[in-house]
Amino acid sequence: MKVLVTGAAGFIGSKLMYMLAARGDEVVGVDNINDYYDVRLKYGRLRECGFDIPEDQLEFGKVVLNSRFAKCSFIRLSIDDKASLDSLFSAGHFQKVVNLAAQAGVRYSITNPYAYMQSNLVGFLNILEACRNFKVEHLVFASSSSVYGLNTKVPYSEDDKVDSPVSLYAASKKSNELMAHAYSKLYSLPVTGLRFFTVYGPWGRPDMSPMLFAKAISRGEPIKVFNNGDMIRDFTYIDDIAEGTIHALDCKPDAAQCENGVAYKIYNIGCSHPVKLMDFISEIETAYGEPAKKEFLPMQPGDVYQTNADTAKLESECGYKPHWSLHDGIGQFMAWYKSEKNPLR
Repeated sequence: MKVLVTGAAGFIGSKLMYMLAARGDEVVGVDNINDYYDVRLKYGRLRECGFDIPEDQLEFGKVVLNSRFAKCSFIRLSIDDKASLDSLFSAGHFQKVVNLAAQAGVRYSITNPYAYMQSNLVGFLNILEACRNFKVEHLVFASSSSVYGLNTKVPYSEDDKVDSPVSLYAASKKSNELMAHAYSKLYSLPVTGLRFFTVYGPWGRPDMSPMLFAKAISRGEPIKVFNNGDMIRDFTYIDDIAEGTIHALDCKPDAAQCENGVAYKIYNIGCSHPVKLMDFISEIETAYGEPAKKEFLPMQPGDVYQTNADTAKLESECGYKPHWSLHDGIGQFMAWYKSEKNPLR
């Protein structure tokens, strides 16, 4: 199977690309390697996957072959560059596509809204157009648990209403779901959307809580604890997320078995065992070996009190089952954080 993975230098994308290549798929990864956060982390992920990039510089359009997997390659490319994307699809003959390329971050969307429209809407439209024009068999795309917004019913179910977003990032992800459904209906394109819940692990994003907490503890600085610590998150280890994405990729929607005859599915993908923020911090402290100084702050704009995934649908229809405990996952994360592999330590 030949698969295109966009956002392949990202946290989830790099792990997914590695797992797909390791099981024998032909994989092409693309990423624009923007500077939303330190690019050393993005280049480090690519090197961890087997791409020999000696310096943190890679020109757009350059193809890099993989030293570990013969059928894996990487190209620096932005999905909002329609001409380059169409050329890639024309030459690539991809059977399946996993679109993880997006401008990430809830709080960043409040101060930099236009970045989200260009990547998350224009870029995603380019992906949809390319998939329909070049006859892709199955598109899987990243949505987010943030679409549940002000929903107070927990655990979150795919059948819940998602029309009350509290950030532009969440609104852009809900827009992606609507766009994908329209393309699936209009062009008989099988599409699966994944509502990712809070992901953590080695090589994670530096703007996410595990990295922020570990960095603060290592420097003797206070960690910022929002809503005075009264928050709950469905923390999910990166390996479970990547494996679940592969399960979804291998589970192409059948229009005859889908609502209204549209080959379109939405799934929650998380751990389904939510954790109190203060318990999560306690695991970080234990793994690091030092207590954290804490600065208690009010809830931030765009945040929600809790996230809690009902993953029964993904489990029953695609065979997904998370395996990693929080204790083991934090242990793996902290071992990586302290190691020489971490370019930001």
